[in-house]
Amino acid sequence: MIRVNQELLNYLIRLKDSGYQDSITEHTAGIGEKMLHQRTYIHSLYVIKEGLAKCFLTLDNGNDFIQEFFGAGEVFGEIELITGDISFCTIEAIIPTTYYQIPKAAFHQLLKDDAVFNTLLLRLLATNIRYAALRHSYNQTHNLEESLNRLKKEFPELLQKISKKDIANYLGISTRSLNRVLKEVSK
Repeated sequence: MIRVNQELLNYLIRLKDSGYQDSITEHTAGIGEKMLHQRTYIHSLYVIKEGLAKCFLTLDNGNDFIQEFFGAGEVFGEIELITGDISFCTIEAIIPTTYYQIPKAAFHQLLKDDAVFNTLLLRLLATNIRYAALRHSYNQTHNLEESLNRLKKEFPELLQKISKKDIANYLGISTRSLNRVLKEVSK
């Protein structure tokens, strides 16, 4: 549910401290601040240092669908920097969030010259594909109560950290349906 990648974050911090100070900049985002906008060209790689953000796309009907929640070490913008396409999601801070930003040229230079960074990024991409397949197959084969119980087991502070609206958008249901499921689960 909340993706983290401490290994990549630790490596990036070491890079920043050893010669990439000018290429890796640190920024902050307040609650509700968008770090990346859907349907825009991306010019940097982003890596969350600390905090929590949601990755969502706004559908044609105006509803949001949350793809994922990002915690420390999670990366966004990498797909767009590799493909040259516009972003398909918006990334918004749920709590105050600190993140690193690496310009496109520095990102491509790291991919070319730094085997460790390249391997960490490939592992991240493979993990994301695997996770998405597992998540979608689980959601297709289990009812909402089971999915919600799984989320609560994986993230016990779920309802304290993430709004009901965001949980409902993550599950692809209405807030009203989520409240009904929560009521059933608590019985």
